[in-house]
Amino acid sequence: MLDPYFKTAFRLKHAQKRLCWLATESRVIRDATGVLFTCEEERLRARETFRPYECREQVVGLGIAGPVGDPAAHRKLFLDRYPHLATTRNLLFLGRIHPKKGCDLLIKAFAREASRDRQLRLVIVGPDECGWKTELENLAAQEGVAPRVTFTGPLYGDLKWGALRAAHALALPSHTENFGITVVEALACGVPVLISNEVNIWREIEADGAGLVGDANLSGTIGMLERWIGLTAEQRERMGESALRSFANRFELEDFARRFAACLEAA
Repeated sequence: MLDPYFKTAFRLKHAQKRLCWLATESRVIRDATGVLFTCEEERLRARETFRPYECREQVVGLGIAGPVGDPAAHRKLFLDRYPHLATTRNLLFLGRIHPKKGCDLLIKAFAREASRDRQLRLVIVGPDECGWKTELENLAAQEGVAPRVTFTGPLYGDLKWGALRAAHALALPSHTENFGITVVEALACGVPVLISNEVNIWREIEADGAGLVGDANLSGTIGMLERWIGLTAEQRERMGESALRSFANRFELEDFARRFAACLEAA
């Protein structure tokens, strides 16, 4: 609610929300013992949306449970369903197929850079919530990369983890992302991430060397792919190791639970 993206993306809704803010919500935020944020960027961006804005801010993070089970079995499960991806270098999008996620930017950037790596494939995993998939398929065809783009629809459980295990990088060039659970899921699998600086945990990713960050536009997305394709095998391996460390140090569920409990105890 407090992300400034929605001020311009949905102006009418924002005007309605502003009335609610002035009537009640600003006092709810002001009078709360604490307002908890999942990351530093979320905290900073929340200050830009409504006035008056006053609250007791605290960044507590967010954690997820990592994958359970045999990584090789997860990978095999996915590749048994999509055998044409078994010998390729797979760039994975995982999330809702929605304009705010930047899927069109990703397809266009992939088309610009795909000729530099003949083994590269783009795998788009997620539900088509607003009927955008057909338009994206047409875009891939117009850009001349349709045979190298796979739409799987939504995947769950071990099959989803298998898609991550079979990925060489996860790409999420979102126009707005309050946290980015799929980014953290990729880190838990040791998969480097290519994200826009509108994904709110971009500062942590950049600091940890767990991926690459670019602007949430076409040139920024192309730049990320260009840099990633240009990495050596050793550099990609180190980035994957950094991804695992980033998950363990920042996003592991039990550590988050302890931080959250400490926050409640202090309050």
